[in-house]
Amino acid sequence: MITKPLFQSVLLDLLVEKYGSIAPKEDVTRDFAGMKVMLAEDNEMNMEISEDILTKAKLSVVKVVNGQEAVDAFLQSQPGEIQAILMDIQMPVMDGYEATKKIRESGREDAESIPIIALTANAFAEDVQRALDAGMNGHIAKPISKQALFTLLDKVL
Repeated sequence: MITKPLFQSVLLDLLVEKYGSIAPKEDVTRDFAGMKVMLAEDNEMNMEISEDILTKAKLSVVKVVNGQEAVDAFLQSQPGEIQAILMDIQMPVMDGYEATKKIRESGREDAESIPIIALTANAFAEDVQRALDAGMNGHIAKPISKQALFTLLDKVL
């Protein structure tokens, strides 16, 4: 029996208990030194995990907890100061879709070009398409895979 929410570590522990030890995967690392990203995430645990992944890749992280804060932080930053935005979709005050729309329509010189990546547990093809239709440049399913995140950041940065 596994309790919800289902965490990768719990599932791994169960599989190791049942089938024995498995070889650990090689840790995926990148070096994005000198770059700054905004992380818009309302869940404290997801924020901690994501920030840990990003800072280990030497990214500087601006943290916000809702879509309105993301819009405000973007508009208050200097153009080009933030290289990408990692945007949770389901947040209070303003969701990630609306925040992306407001950023894209802000008229700031980098508003249309800054990469905005959706972070969401919704990983169906229609969810990916909805993120793209909202003006986002990519989609990462939660829990976040370092490999997928770094591959997408390599592509958009």
